[in-house]
Amino acid sequence: MIRRRSIVASVTAIVTGLALAATPPAAGADRPQPRIVWTQCDDDIPKLPIDPAVECGKLRLPVDWARPHGATFELAIARRPAAKQEQRVGTLVFGPGGPGDSGVERIRRGDRFSREILDKFDTVSFDPRGVARSGGPSCSLDLPAPGLLTSQAEFDRTIAANRAAWAACRPTSPVWDHADTLSAVRDLDALRAALGERQLTFHGSSYGTLLGQQYAARYPHRVRAIVLESVFDHSLNVRDFVRTQAIALQDAFDEFVAWCSPTRTECALSGSDVRAVWRDILDRADPATAFAISLLPIARLAAPDRAALSRDIAALRDGQAPAGKLPPLVSSVFCADWPADVRNFRAYEDLVRTARSVAPDVRYGGGLLAVRACLGWPSPVANPPARLHVDTVRPLLLLNSRHDVRTGYAWATNVAHQLGRHGRLVTYEGSGHGAYGNTPCTTAMVDRYLIDLTIPPRGATCPAA
Repeated sequence: MIRRRSIVASVTAIVTGLALAATPPAAGADRPQPRIVWTQCDDDIPKLPIDPAVECGKLRLPVDWARPHGATFELAIARRPAAKQEQRVGTLVFGPGGPGDSGVERIRRGDRFSREILDKFDTVSFDPRGVARSGGPSCSLDLPAPGLLTSQAEFDRTIAANRAAWAACRPTSPVWDHADTLSAVRDLDALRAALGERQLTFHGSSYGTLLGQQYAARYPHRVRAIVLESVFDHSLNVRDFVRTQAIALQDAFDEFVAWCSPTRTECALSGSDVRAVWRDILDRADPATAFAISLLPIARLAAPDRAALSRDIAALRDGQAPAGKLPPLVSSVFCADWPADVRNFRAYEDLVRTARSVAPDVRYGGGLLAVRACLGWPSPVANPPARLHVDTVRPLLLLNSRHDVRTGYAWATNVAHQLGRHGRLVTYEGSGHGAYGNTPCTTAMVDRYLIDLTIPPRGATCPAA
């Protein structure tokens, strides 16, 4: 048997970033329009040579948009000019996910969009405020082993530890207390103007879809086209957030079990009762270890890499532990958008019961990890959850996998319902977190919308690969 600490450390390490993550003044109160000075990018991405075609720049913006003439920070930006300038349509801005992903790195890698998009658009992205080169904190945001809280004393210790970590981080980031997405919306509009674009063409991924949604709500007349891929639902209270995250994880696990058939040679559990093996692993583990193990499907099924998940489960069955690397949580972004309104351990236990009631196999879900990461954050939050109200001329295009382990399909359908005639949902009938580029169908749906402004028909779907 391997030791409990070894399992928790190894499983925690495999889990990749989850979506953990004031009324602005009138436009006339803004500072004069800032400008971007483009230069060669720094050689700061391991194993990625500098691409002379890509330019990097900084945009100086207010730390607090309610005080536009106060302190400032620099928003880091990258731009890849359209390869065929004679066919150029305009500028496409990419909104990275996470929260915590670097848009600068995605543009420099040049692997986010199709060849046709790269030919016809200048593609631009940025590190959102509070992330990496844009005032990202230089401190540790690593959570301890993400076990289940089991007592009021442990609940209280978690709040104290969170607040101590935030106190250490705050002096290292100029935007720590102003990293909410509503502030990022103002940043995005300043970027649009600095790029010389009358209207915004935008593709947001995962947590970046919240930025696209809230931009469309605030600036509907400045929207040319907005794609929301793997949709985040910001209308949910804490119970519904935890419940829907658990539902998404259970759904992805069900799809994994169906895939691991007796004839599936890639599945390390082929011929076994997968649910029984999984249940036995969790039953034999203590609560902290069981919670860590339950996060494995979130990590592996995002790609989705079902074969890797089957190997992980087989290793745990045989007393071994998987290994990997866990990036830090960017709590100053996510916690400013979403209140972990959990007053005591009793309320926390109630959330655990909620998750287990809808996810009998996986039991918990990523929502409980998000709760733990934000316990103790000052209330009220800067950007509290609310229903979405958008009145754009052109509908926003939503794209979501049917079996998305992180941004579950229920989130996409709920946001589409809130948008009404101002949104159009395209369903990829497959699995994984992210669908653009999975098949010629999903690529074409997005590319034709962004390039030609062609709106897919209602109920549009793309078959699984």
